[in-house]
Formats: sequence, C-alpha cells, structure tokens
Amino acid sequence: MKGFSKDFLWGGATAANQYEGAYLEDGKGLSTADVYTNGAHRVPRKVTWRKENGETGATVLNGVSALPDGAIPAVLDGYYYPSHKATDFYHHYKEDIALMAEMGFKCFRMSINWSRIFPNGDDDLPNEKGLLFYDAVFQELQKYHIEPLVTLSHYETPLSLSIRFNGWEDRHCVDAYVKYAETVFERYKGMVRYYLTFNEIDCLNPDHNPYVSGGLLRADEQAIASAAYHQFLASALTVKLAREKYPEVQVGMMLAYMPVYAYTVDPKDQLEALKRNEEMLWFADVQMQGSYPPYKLCEYERKDIRLPEKEGDIDLLRKYTADFVSFSCYGSTCVTTHDEGEEGGGNLAVKSVKNPYLEANAWGWATDPHVLRIAMNHLYNRYHKPLWIVENGIGWADVKEDDGSVHDDYRIEYLKQNIRSMKEAVELDGIPLIGYEYWGCIDLISAGTGEMKKRYGFVYVDMDDLGNGTLKRSRKDTFYWYKECINSNGNIE
Repeated sequence: MKGFSKDFLWGGATAANQYEGAYLEDGKGLSTADVYTNGAHRVPRKVTWRKENGETGATVLNGVSALPDGAIPAVLDGYYYPSHKATDFYHHYKEDIALMAEMGFKCFRMSINWSRIFPNGDDDLPNEKGLLFYDAVFQELQKYHIEPLVTLSHYETPLSLSIRFNGWEDRHCVDAYVKYAETVFERYKGMVRYYLTFNEIDCLNPDHNPYVSGGLLRADEQAIASAAYHQFLASALTVKLAREKYPEVQVGMMLAYMPVYAYTVDPKDQLEALKRNEEMLWFADVQMQGSYPPYKLCEYERKDIRLPEKEGDIDLLRKYTADFVSFSCYGSTCVTTHDEGEEGGGNLAVKSVKNPYLEANAWGWATDPHVLRIAMNHLYNRYHKPLWIVENGIGWADVKEDDGSVHDDYRIEYLKQNIRSMKEAVELDGIPLIGYEYWGCIDLISAGTGEMKKRYGFVYVDMDDLGNGTLKRSRKDTFYWYKECINSNGNIE
C-alpha cells in the first residue's frame, strides 16, 4: 500500500458539552454535564445537588459512588459549570467551520446534544429550535464539502432521565434513545451519513466515570452492568433502524482505547496488562462480535451480577453489530503488580505507573510514538472491520504571545509521531482506516478537569478557566502545519 487513500477523511473532533455552550438557549433542557463543576489536575469535578429541606452541596461521582440520600442534581449559585458557556460554538459555528475549511478538513466529528432535541430525554415531540440549530450547522458543513461524523451521546444524558430513572440503569432509556436517534436520522437524511452511538462506551467501567458515561447518580457494579447492557441494546436497535430505514447511514461504535503494557516481564505483570486491556475491549466485543465474552460472563457470575435480559435481546445484539470500529487513543498505559515505579498520570491512566521510555506533559499524559500502530493492529486483528481514529491529541497550557501567535511546536511533534504511527499501520500492516479526527481542533473545555488552560486545538480561543475572555479565535502554528499535512495527504516527512 502507498499511504492513505485519496478519500481519507482528515479532520477534527469536538463534543457539544465541551464546545457548544448555550446550555439553556432555545428550549434546551439540562443534561448531566450542566450540573458538573470545573476541577483541575488531581482535583476532581463534582455534581452539585439540592435536597427538599434546602440543603445543597457537591459530590464527586467517579467510580462506584452515589449522591447523598434525597439529593437531586441542580444548578447552584456559587459554582462554575464549564458546559454552560464552553467555547460557544452555538454562536460561532460559521466562523469555526470556515476555519476548519481553511485547514482543508474533509470531516468534522461533532455531537448532537440529546437534551437540545428532547429537553427531558423522552418528550412526546422534539424541540424544533434545537433541530433548526443542527440544520444550520450541517448546511454550513455542506457548503464547504465537510463530511459530518455525529456522535449521538457524548458524555451527557438528559438530566431528567438521570433523576427519574438513574440514567441508563433503567431500560426506559433504550426506547427514549432510539426515538431520539430516529428523529435525528429522519431530520438529517441526506446530510449525515456517519453516526456513532456512544462516546467511549467503556468509560462506564467502575474505574472511570459511570455518571459521565451513563448518567448514573447511584453506581454500584450491578447498576453499571445494567447500564452497559442497555447501551449495547440501544446501539443494536439503532443499527437495526439504520439498516431497515436509512441504508445510506453507517453506524459505528466508539471505544476509549489506550493499549496497556506490562512494566516488567514478570508473568503477573503480563496477566495484569491482559486484564486491563480486556476491561476496555469487552465493550467492543459485544458491539462488534454480538455477544459477551466468556471471561466477562464468568466475572458476573462470581459477583452475582445479573443482566436485565428480555426475550429477543440476544438475537438483536448478535444480528445488529456496528459497521465500523472508531476509537480514541491518546497514548498508552503501563501497569505492574510490584510496589515499584513512579505513579502514572493522565485522565485515563487509572492505577498505572510511569513508563520510563516515554515523555509526559504537565497532566501526566505520555506521548507514545508507536501507540496508534499497536492499537490499530489490536483492533483490526480482533474485529476485522474498518477502523476510524476519532480522537487523538495532546492538551497543553499554550501561551498566546503579544502579537497573537501561539507557538505549539510540542503539538506538532506529537502529531508527527502519531500520524507516522498510523501511516505505518496502513502501509506496512494493510489495515483499512477511514479517517483521522484530531481531538479538540478548536480549543474547548477539558472533559477530565473542566479546565480551559488544558488546550488541544489548532485554533486558540480567548477564554480562561472561569469563562472570562473575548472568545476571539486565532490560529496557532499547528493550524498551518495541519493544513499542509492534509494538503499532502499525510506526507509529513
């Protein structure tokens, strides 16, 4: 093979709750992201709440956790909520899409905010003003011949569904989601061909954030297992809907995948790395192979966890697997069973140690020059379906100079290494790759920390960690570098 195909989809990626803003404008309802405070490196974000007796507070909901008894999520005075303003794509979409077009984007990955379409998640009728906003966005993308890749649920669940049903623990969310998906498919028929059902579905794992991924206000291992099952079922039904009524549409699954390395050659470390890899991959096993892997079912049996299975579910999961595998990959993780090694960092590097062969940024994210080739080989050789890299990037505390320039050579070096790695997987290993969407192409709010200073973009947005600033857009050095990369179809040497 000779590099990337002529129709390779170069572009960038964002998420509504980190980028869109306008959190209550034009009839939008609250989502789980809208009651989620800002944080910082090693300072977790919190969910704010109110009780009937007037008591208020904020609670960390990472992992297996719950709000206090009687607490209902609510927006409170005295807290900063990054999603409320984000970097205001809602009012800057024309300007931002023009900047994407200037770089030569072939594709833009974005998410639709479910609660902008159905404010409570399961309303009888959709919010027309919300639909009109995305009409305008897709028309603007069409003007520049940029293909939209749309995530239907990206780290936000309509808050009403979380309060009434504990989010995805309840099967009610399945029907509500499929109705939402059909509304979107029908409205944007002929405008959107590619969809993803759930962002980083494996982040429902107890080690990550079941609140963010599944809207769970009360999370134990049984609730998490039920939520994952219901999301698998909703995905399968969405694939079924597309194949039966919208055959021009392709529906992919999306995985957060950071290959896990063993710190030593001790077989115990090797087993730990295997276990950690499988904790991510079993989610893709269900969506791409149509069934739960035996090791997961054995684990559930040991823990007396029961799946909320109904008649016909298993046939749906088996028959309606996703059309392609999309994934995020920012770097790799290193694990050990020994009491040695410096603790690892990074939002997704849970219970890890620092890899002595890699360099890391201020948030502990290590740059691995071979990780995309490794990840692509793992995923393609397991599922034998086309791949799509829909998130890859590096956050950095960029400095804007007096003349307005941002010299982010560290990001250019990161891009060179990662694009070289995925190019080797295509050229040397023959792996089919649909596209590459760099994460946070326009500066947005960090999902992990809620910060603004942890910037990813090719375009600088003038705003600080508390929402102060002009929101003015300006081009970083990477803007011009990525433009040349796309123009040469990845010939970056």
